[in-house]
Amino acid sequence: MDRDRLRSILAASKVGIAGAGGLGSTCAASLVRAGLKSIVVADFDTVSETNLDRQFYFARQIGMAKVVALAENLKAIDPSVEIEAHSLRLDPANLPLLFSGCDILVEAVDDAETKAMIIETALTCFPKAHVVAASGLAGIGSLEKLKVVHRGKFHICGDFENEVRTDNPPFAPRVSIVANMEADIVLQILVAEADR
Repeated sequence: MDRDRLRSILAASKVGIAGAGGLGSTCAASLVRAGLKSIVVADFDTVSETNLDRQFYFARQIGMAKVVALAENLKAIDPSVEIEAHSLRLDPANLPLLFSGCDILVEAVDDAETKAMIIETALTCFPKAHVVAASGLAGIGSLEKLKVVHRGKFHICGDFENEVRTDNPPFAPRVSIVANMEADIVLQILVAEADR
């Protein structure tokens, strides 16, 4: 893929990211670095010191809403990127309103119940849009188990085993790898859609 062609495709695309933690912030940064110019991101949380070991935030941003801090960091990569930042808890009522204009929705949360709600709502409300999700990214090692499974317009990456738990926390290497797998899937989908 020619770099200029990819950048022109990304300049005309809008991607939604549900969650601005380790997955969402890292995925967003990779997409902006690749040339994406329009992002909608939603998350209710604020940056804490414990986030700094695996999320795209800095110590000076502790206490800021994650979506505000993320917008600031993405603008530092590319000042021309357009970011719709929503600091709120996603639910089945607001999710369709927030992400309705997006070509793709990236699920990037670690709570299993919220993850299921986002995926189910998106697949129901946006039957023509692709949904990219993650499952199994906690811990360290076992990188050979990371994979991508495609089911129509639903794409999921991870090892599908190592869920985040108190005794199996997320660490930067695996979180970043899976976040970048999500970003790569987004790029592949946008290119494939543009070539149709």
